Amino acid sequence: MSQIENPILRGFNPDPAILRVEDDYYIVTSTFEWFPGYQIHHSKDLVNWKLVSRPLNRISQLDMAGVPDSCGVWAPCLSYYKGTFYLLYTNVKRFDGPWKDTPNFVVTTDDIMGDWSDPVYLNSSGFDSSFFHDEDTDKTWLVNMIVDHRKNKFFGGIVLQEYDRDAKKVVGEIHHIFPGTEAGCTEGPHIYKRNGYYYLLTAEGGTGYNHCMTLARSRDITGPYEVHPQGPVITSRDKPDNYLQRTGHGDLVETQNGEWYLTFLTGRPLTERGRCITGRETGIEKVEWRDDDWLYLACGGHNARQFVEAPDLPEHKFPAEAARLEFDTPEIDINFQALRIPMTPDWVNQTDREGYLRLYGRESLTSCFHQSMVARRVQAHHTVSTTCVEFDPACYQQMAGMACYYNTYHFHYLHVFGGDEDNRKFLGLMSCDKLEAGEVCEPIEITGSDKVWMKADFNGAELQFYYSVTG
Repeated sequence: MSQIENPILRGFNPDPAILRVEDDYYIVTSTFEWFPGYQIHHSKDLVNWKLVSRPLNRISQLDMAGVPDSCGVWAPCLSYYKGTFYLLYTNVKRFDGPWKDTPNFVVTTDDIMGDWSDPVYLNSSGFDSSFFHDEDTDKTWLVNMIVDHRKNKFFGGIVLQEYDRDAKKVVGEIHHIFPGTEAGCTEGPHIYKRNGYYYLLTAEGGTGYNHCMTLARSRDITGPYEVHPQGPVITSRDKPDNYLQRTGHGDLVETQNGEWYLTFLTGRPLTERGRCITGRETGIEKVEWRDDDWLYLACGGHNARQFVEAPDLPEHKFPAEAARLEFDTPEIDINFQALRIPMTPDWVNQTDREGYLRLYGRESLTSCFHQSMVARRVQAHHTVSTTCVEFDPACYQQMAGMACYYNTYHFHYLHVFGGDEDNRKFLGLMSCDKLEAGEVCEPIEITGSDKVWMKADFNGAELQFYYSVTG
């Protein structure tokens, strides 16, 4: 029997929402302040996955200029009803302080690989919005967590309201359907219908090591909802040595053959309950409905596994991705993203000079508006990245190079910069921790060099830079 190895989407792929349309499976994951917004991966067997689309690729859909770190687009919902794909998203504008600015939108398309519509505004009461299309009543319902700023409560439970597909707006009464459990931090809601029950799946416990996934059910979509008698469907909070940690926030899918699988957010710490340098990732587990009409992990218990039995589907592999990019096509590789704004020819260009990616400098690495950085996610505990930089700075304020970047507060930057007035050129290494940045070592003079080769070697918690010059 073939197996699925977790995580299935490695390196910064949180909040997975999964969808099957006939024989095709799609998972969409959060990208926060990175543009274009969201990643859609495609599979036909739940084993092999390929990044195929970034749906929010226009400012008319996603304006994130100035949003703080870790804001932008949060947990998505991908659904399909009567020939139309629906993608719901929150464009978080502010998250610290007593209030949260969390406008929710929906975009649509009839071709998931094509262009998506301009957004329709839904509400701003909370985040993690999703649609449930009730085929029995032909109604579409909007469900999201609600923010409650009173008494620092913040997570105010789950609310439900009907969405009028023709009028493209929410209508009718707002129903408060679920307060959450004692785990707290109730978010990420999805609704399903089976055997006369409405099931509400939520993420709880925060996204750290107490994270979990809670299931509740009701005969009426507006509640009241009773919670699963066995507690969380999935969690690692009681097993600190489990390979997959921080398991929670996810979505359900049924295969063509009637098998059920659960996607979920997870992390792989370097040490027990330590740092997860590849960020929050996407895992999958096989689940089963039992005679009591409750959902359980097929393996029993609450802990997700590294290796999971694959569904009874034909294997469908994709061509391996290139380990080296030559920048020899007009299009930027789909794995690359920019911060907050589109990659436009005025600052990033792959056609001016064949085999080169040209960046025009603008604002600093600590800016939330107009950085000139093109980046891709780290997806393994040991990763080696190499690039060659050609740059002739005119002064010390001009710099270019390779950044190992977490956010505007935390990064390491190997860079070429200029001297004062004598046309000298230097190589420097800067580290930033909570906006306190400084040079790690004395600058190295490289005056007269033509090309500077840079390499970053991530190996667990260690990061080593290397360089060489020519010319």
